[in-house]
Amino acid sequence: MPVSSDDLLKRLADLGLETQTFEHPPVFTVDEARDLRGVIPGGHTKNLFLRDRKGGLFLVVAEEDARIDLKTIHQIIGAQGRVSFGSADLLVEVWGVQPGSVTPFGAINDSAGRVKVVLDAAMMAHERLNFHPLINSRTTNISLADLLRFLEATGHEPLVARISAGPEPDLP
Repeated sequence: MPVSSDDLLKRLADLGLETQTFEHPPVFTVDEARDLRGVIPGGHTKNLFLRDRKGGLFLVVAEEDARIDLKTIHQIIGAQGRVSFGSADLLVEVWGVQPGSVTPFGAINDSAGRVKVVLDAAMMAHERLNFHPLINSRTTNISLADLLRFLEATGHEPLVARISAGPEPDLP
């Protein structure tokens, strides 16, 4: 059974990670999120749940305006051949979220470590980032350092790679 949004927020607090969560109507796209989120500080993101031809799974996390070339990204992230979007059923099964709620916080539901998390280097320039906390009617603001601590706590050591244009980050 996937972890609930409230249970995720409790787990983040138990890990000593500082977050702020904002309630809003459900959003399903980056454009909807821009229109409804109001002023939430930090970098805003998009998250792509991808699979390769051999069944490898990837979560690619980038700034909301990042352009990502799905025809060549496999060469950067270590996929076996070109990638495509994972199905909604696979997303629910492995990451524990519905389409429109894709987030790196889904790592809490992937105890088998099936998904490789890839963070875009350009996004890493932000001190704070925003993600859905497993549901798309909330946005959780977290520091980059705390996001990395959360991912490590779930057994998901992220790959930081230049997926889109942007400066190389200084990691915390």
